[in-house]
Amino acid sequence: MQSESVAGLRARRRDERRARLMTAGRDLFAGHGYDRTTIGQVCSSAKVSMRAFYEEFDSKQALLLAVHEKVTAAGMEAVAAVMRAPDIDSVPTAERIGRLFGAFAEAVTQDVQGAKVAYVEVLAAGREVEEHRLMWRSLWTDFFVAEMGRAVKLGEAVDRDYSLAIVALIGAVNEVLAHWSRQARSVPPALLARELARLTLGTLGVPIPEEW
Repeated sequence: MQSESVAGLRARRRDERRARLMTAGRDLFAGHGYDRTTIGQVCSSAKVSMRAFYEEFDSKQALLLAVHEKVTAAGMEAVAAVMRAPDIDSVPTAERIGRLFGAFAEAVTQDVQGAKVAYVEVLAAGREVEEHRLMWRSLWTDFFVAEMGRAVKLGEAVDRDYSLAIVALIGAVNEVLAHWSRQARSVPPALLARELARLTLGTLGVPIPEEW
């Protein structure tokens, strides 16, 4: 087998260094708080130099964004996977929403520390992070608009303007996840998913299955 090239070795070591920085940042932000964590502490925990930190991230805020992105992207990718299921367009809205939130909750709760950073500590950062959050909120808004439009088309929801309801729903979902991350493991992900699905169906006015 051909030995690893010098360029490949350097790339692998840089990837490993970045991963250590993200793990250290995640743990420190979640454990001590974003405001009380310094870049020096992150470097010490990750066992890298300050110079190495700045080769990967422009600032502490950039590191926070990377951790937030990892968690939120995992949730979005889990939902996208469910949307690719062969039968997903043929199931009733309640079952569809249940599946979507089941996958979403499982994905974002895999990393308890990461969830706390993404849904709690991110609120302590500045304007750049807020703009990043708004970008993700826009993506989720588009998703909920489509889901609500589908439910209306199927005759399972009332045809009305859901724009304000979606804003409230996204805020509620984020707050529920923030609460869960503060009380990690006190609520099983399956129950968390079910409550988020119930919240969404309640917003739509779609009957909640009795077995829930």
